[in-house]
Amino acid sequence: MRDGTRATGDFGQQLRTLRVRSGLSQEALSHTAGVSVRALADMERGRTRGPQRRTVQALAEALGLDDDEAARLEKSAALGRPRPRAAAGPAAPGTLALPRDIQDFTARGPAFARLLELAEDIDPARPVVTVVTGQPGLGKTAFAVHAAHRLAPYFPDGQFALDLHGMDPEPATARDALARLLGALGVADTAIPAGTDDRAGLWRSLAGERRLLLLLDNAADESQVAPLLPGTGPSLTLVTSRHSLAGLESVHRTDLELLRREEAVQLLTRIIGPDRVRAEAQAARDLADLCGHLPLAVRIAGQRLLSRPHERLGKLAARLAAEGRRLDGLQAGSLRVRAAFALSYRQLPPDTQRLLRRAALAAGADFSPETAALLAGLSYDEAVARAEALTDAGLLQSDGAGERYRFHDLLKLYAAEQVEAEDGAEVRDAALDRAASWMLRRATAAALHFDVDHERALPQDDPDPGTAPTGRDEARSWLEAERAQWLAALRRAHDTGRHRQVLDTAEAMHWFSDLNQHWEQWVEVFQRSAASARLLGSRQEEAVHLNYLAWAYNLCVHDPHAALTSADAALAAARDCGDGLQEGWALGYGASALHRLGRTEEAQERLREGVRCLSTQESPQSRLAELTLLSTLGALLRQTGRAAEALDIHRRSERICGRGVPGRTEVIALYQAVARQQIGNDLAALERWDEAETPLRQALAAFDAAQMPIWVEQTRLDLGRVLSAMGHPAARETLRTARDALAALGDPRQAEAAAALRALDEATTRRA
Repeated sequence: MRDGTRATGDFGQQLRTLRVRSGLSQEALSHTAGVSVRALADMERGRTRGPQRRTVQALAEALGLDDDEAARLEKSAALGRPRPRAAAGPAAPGTLALPRDIQDFTARGPAFARLLELAEDIDPARPVVTVVTGQPGLGKTAFAVHAAHRLAPYFPDGQFALDLHGMDPEPATARDALARLLGALGVADTAIPAGTDDRAGLWRSLAGERRLLLLLDNAADESQVAPLLPGTGPSLTLVTSRHSLAGLESVHRTDLELLRREEAVQLLTRIIGPDRVRAEAQAARDLADLCGHLPLAVRIAGQRLLSRPHERLGKLAARLAAEGRRLDGLQAGSLRVRAAFALSYRQLPPDTQRLLRRAALAAGADFSPETAALLAGLSYDEAVARAEALTDAGLLQSDGAGERYRFHDLLKLYAAEQVEAEDGAEVRDAALDRAASWMLRRATAAALHFDVDHERALPQDDPDPGTAPTGRDEARSWLEAERAQWLAALRRAHDTGRHRQVLDTAEAMHWFSDLNQHWEQWVEVFQRSAASARLLGSRQEEAVHLNYLAWAYNLCVHDPHAALTSADAALAAARDCGDGLQEGWALGYGASALHRLGRTEEAQERLREGVRCLSTQESPQSRLAELTLLSTLGALLRQTGRAAEALDIHRRSERICGRGVPGRTEVIALYQAVARQQIGNDLAALERWDEAETPLRQALAAFDAAQMPIWVEQTRLDLGRVLSAMGHPAARETLRTARDALAALGDPRQAEAAAALRALDEATTRRA
């Protein structure tokens, strides 16, 4: 060898000598070669004497061996590999032979690597069983067949495949399956015992003497599979099932996932050829997405295109883009996505079928048992039980952290079809109305936890007080998790004429929306509530909700043109009904929009007019509105170079907060934080850096305690700029944190944070 020392002995001894010479630990060699530490340890101990050629090649490359050394290592491995030997009894050639492998099989590399490791590491006393599960269309059988063909050299005593017909009305019995397995081992019909237990005993006795690979495809349940599993011997059994078979003990599990987008495109390429895919690369990606990266759907699309060599990929993509025709388009000969789903659906009990199809009516990417129960007309506990059964059947995916479930996109389309076919429009609409009414009552009650304008301590109108959120943290969690559901419920209430419920919900959401300015859907919420107020003929409520809408346009979607239109409409409505409070708010929101449009003088004038209007009123709400407009006016003055005037105005706001507002203790604390943030920025504009730091830190702490992320990060940015000007060592980390958080929240001020961080780095470089 290169150091003059020749490795001797069996493969394990050679490998250990080479590893030690290279100065590598087992962990380091494992990482470099892509071989598990356990497999490596077993090789060195001699427990695994003959790893496969590609494993030896990976080890040789990781060890840096030359050609001669690699050849000697491979030779010692070859000596330890199993050799074919005569069967212990007469076999029936070709009986239960493996199905034909699919030549264009794609992806699943990690899953196959785990199986290969199991095959290399079989303990003769502990036969290996792995259960391959997943939703319909994931290619469980194709994967198992492909894996069986590749693993066949490890099992020279036979490879048998048996379809258990688990999805048929009458699946194969364990007794009949055992007869077929015994026949494949050469046992004469007359020698096969009559009883299931005796057949299982004979099967285990014969299988325990052989190195067998057994593929049990399409298993129905544990009771069907368990008698077929070898008890001893160096065998590997692959079981595929649409069910989880959670009751099988001491088995490995291979849970197949959807393909990644690039894998789905690769499968399409292997079916129709690279030229067509290269010619329409984007259409190929679109097809992969429209197929939901489901292998069966991608294969059907590919087979359809293969049979139509002149059809453009874009044409099929356009057809599949229409949801109502997508399942119709995903069929090629006997291959049909709809049929794969129907096979599983027909196996379900009636109540479980009802939950599956009705859950397709839920909005958003996932749904809770509450939503499913409401739509299906079941109790909460019944809905949970049926959703879990559907998860075990591979028809739903459950969330890893909480009780939420999701469909595959194509399966959701199939389930929605069943709603139309089995329930009809009247039943469907009743289910949607029932769920919408409940959701809006719960959403309204949850949002009122944040509403300072309600005198009652706790909301009283929750539809199920026993499960209602208790406190702001639980209310926030529920409102965030069910955002898609209560927004869909609001739409339905508006579209079906329940305008009072729309207004009550939107009004309850007002203060909660302030905490979540990054949610773009507030525009839709307040568009619908303003429209409902108009349809109810309430000019005062229309003014209120048009003001909310102007706020949403200004701060949530940054559309000042739409904000100004809404604010002007709110101003007209407020003056029509003589509501001075809403008049003041409308002037303020209009001013904010004008400022964003660059019409600074007009903005200042509206703000001053609004402050005058509000200062003459005595209500607590008027004080809050006055504070808001003063804050905005001061910020505008500072931005136009009049920081000293701005500081006077913000000090005035701080004094108003200090005097307090009856019944508004919590919210005044937030207004005080806003005033301090503005004061800090005014002082910074005047280059009074040391004075600016304290009010900014006070504001940051208050916003953080109130869980107002946008306010927190914008104030952190302001503080970072001050610290940077002071040369403070914490400036860089403060700005970096603000930049990353503002980017995650989608706030446009992320660009300011990035620019401030670059400026700090450039200044540091110049000083260095």
